[in-house]
Amino acid sequence: MEQQAAIQHFLSYIQHEKRYSIHTLESYKNDLLQFQVFVSAHGTAAEVSTANHLDIRNWMVSLMQDGISPRSINRKVSTLKSFYKFLLRKGELRKNPLAKVQTPKMSKRLPVFVEQPGMDKLLSQIEFPEGVEGKQDKLIIELLYGTGMRRSELIGLKHTDIDSYQSQIKVLGKGNKERIIPVHSSLIQSIQRFISAKKEAGAEIGLTLFCNEAGKPISAARVYNTVKKYLNLITTVNKKSPHVLRHSFATHLMNNGADINAVKELLGHSSLAATQVYTHNTIDRLKEIYKQAHPKG
Repeated sequence: MEQQAAIQHFLSYIQHEKRYSIHTLESYKNDLLQFQVFVSAHGTAAEVSTANHLDIRNWMVSLMQDGISPRSINRKVSTLKSFYKFLLRKGELRKNPLAKVQTPKMSKRLPVFVEQPGMDKLLSQIEFPEGVEGKQDKLIIELLYGTGMRRSELIGLKHTDIDSYQSQIKVLGKGNKERIIPVHSSLIQSIQRFISAKKEAGAEIGLTLFCNEAGKPISAARVYNTVKKYLNLITTVNKKSPHVLRHSFATHLMNNGADINAVKELLGHSSLAATQVYTHNTIDRLKEIYKQAHPKG
């Protein structure tokens, strides 16, 4: 199979069969094209599909020399792994060149989160602006923290995804996988107040809960800037992104005794390994309680 055709078939496969997001698709495409440029200039082969383990190792070394982090390098190698696995299944490749490649070790990155008192302060003491904009700002914070949904999931949230009667929200996650998140009745009321305020103000009511003046879904930058603006008021953590609220949601659930499998389902993780990172904070909290409460602590 011609090289560009092989890459295109692979990208089509992960888009339509694996149902990866546009963002992931673009990352995979960039990784493959970047490696293609490298092997064409420095490799023993002219194409990605015929590269060997030495080509991959040399590429990894060049990435390290360029200051690329081990985490990013591993992600790029993961792209190659998926591509070669695809070619093997199609019979276009006899053996996987990654079999002899060892990826760089990564230090365990713990999730950044906001302490529970900080979130309580933000939602009960901080004043939000009057009108539709203020209600939208607060609802963005409440939804991200109250459900643990991702920014992309919030942006795609439709009016029809909200079940006020059952107090639950349907979320379309990665790989177009749906999950149901139960929510507190107060969050449902916040959603209803926001919708009512928009109608009273004559604002555009689009298909999605959060939309711009044209009725299109709100931008990712708008959500990010909103979260950063309000987290700046209550925390000194370095990162102040929507994902920090997702981390806070999971960490606070775990710290308050939630079952890890339940947290996994709420977050929409495909494996328990992704959720286990939140147990670190729980263990630290238990150690702190032990030191304070046990006579021998």
